[in-house]
Formats: sequence, C-alpha cells, structure tokens
Amino acid sequence: MARNTDNINNDKNGKNARPPRGPGRRRVSRLSAEKIDYIDYKDVKLLQSFIAENGKIMPRRLTGVTAWQQRKLSEAIKRARNLALLPFTKY
Repeated sequence: MARNTDNINNDKNGKNARPPRGPGRRRVSRLSAEKIDYIDYKDVKLLQSFIAENGKIMPRRLTGVTAWQQRKLSEAIKRARNLALLPFTKY
C-alpha cells in the first residue's frame, strides 16, 4: 500500500485536521528596544519584568531576548536572589 506522505494531517474527508502553524509574530526584546547592553543584578525593576508571577524566570520564547541576553538575565536574577534583592518565590 502506498502511503500519502504529502500531508500527514489529512483526515477522512481530505481536509486538514488542523491548520499549519506558521512562524507567528516575532517578539521584540525589551533589552534591545531600550538599548540595554549591560544587565545589572542591582536593577531590580528590570529583572522583575523577566520573572513570572510564580517566581520562575520567563523563557526566551516569551520574552524575545537572545540566547546571550537570556544567560546574562538568569545569572543576574540568581545573583539578586542570593543577595535578597529579589524573592525566590512569590509566597
């Protein structure tokens, strides 16, 4: 039997079961927009915008920062937490 490999998402009627996912909208990094090149662990206002409500560090795909910026952000957040500038958890 030959298998139809053209479109894997075909259902019985020949229509797509779900629409194809496109690239979506590109997020603009707040760091790039404000031209921040150094991420300081003492800048609590900036770091709080990259922490979710439950206290977790937000991922790159949600914030739009580059990989280098994400590494520097997580390092700065961890330093600020150790110095008690930022809480580890919300509660």
